[in-house]
Amino acid sequence: MTTSPPFGRALCAMITPFTEAGTLDLDGAQRLADRLVSEGCEGLVLSGTTGESPTTTDAEKTALVRAVREAVGDRASIVAGVGTADTRHTVELSLAAEKAGADGLLVVSPYYSRPPQDALEAHFREIADACGLPLTLYDIPGRTGTRIEPDTMIRLAQHPRIVAVKDCAYDLLGTQKVMSRTDLAYYTGCDEYVLAQYAIGGAGYVSTVANVTPRHFRLILDTFDAGDTAGAARLQQQACHLVELMMASGLPGTVTAKALLNSLGLPAGPVRAPLRPAGREAVDGLLRAYDELVSAS
Repeated sequence: MTTSPPFGRALCAMITPFTEAGTLDLDGAQRLADRLVSEGCEGLVLSGTTGESPTTTDAEKTALVRAVREAVGDRASIVAGVGTADTRHTVELSLAAEKAGADGLLVVSPYYSRPPQDALEAHFREIADACGLPLTLYDIPGRTGTRIEPDTMIRLAQHPRIVAVKDCAYDLLGTQKVMSRTDLAYYTGCDEYVLAQYAIGGAGYVSTVANVTPRHFRLILDTFDAGDTAGAARLQQQACHLVELMMASGLPGTVTAKALLNSLGLPAGPVRAPLRPAGREAVDGLLRAYDELVSAS
């Protein structure tokens, strides 16, 4: 990166805390946000996949931005997830997030309808034209069914308010192609790629695992920036077991993150249906991996 990343380097894809009754827990969200920022997060991404955006209402999304803004002030950037399958609805959410105090927007490809690339490009341009906030494009074809192709990214980078990408495409060659031809800030959304993508010029990360280990992932970047590449590699490898259990065990990252946070006495609460809580065996394994990482750090 030749310029400073637009939202900082170390971003957490924050869970959305709920009460035991299943309602939005704004007090818990403020306490969790304060902890994450105090322990190294430079930005918080709200209402993304990890934040259970498919099952939160528009009013809850807006209230969450307001509450977290109040909690963290100007200590961290706030990026609001506003992506839906409907362009008009996404514009409405974007304007609401801007009014509530967000610093930027996270806009996922429209899911299920699988628009072709020209329609996808028009979708993102319409949102960028309608709102005054900078956009991060969220490329996660495994969930949406549609890839934002590298050539489409390169064209979209010409828009002055499209500034970043949350990259979950698992295509390092395509990522490098866009990075070499644009000024887009590339944030990996894959915890196992934190160091690898940063080392080739990425902006940083948007991490689900950082909900429980914010200091460790921030330390990977700080160690690399200090010139200790071997040390940064060791830190990335130390996180491997926990990353695998949280992100590749068959349970969604939202479920595993909330299971660990609840076990550690931190704000989280239940997940909303159709998600279901982790079972006892999974929770015990997560706790063992978490303790191993904390001890190694």
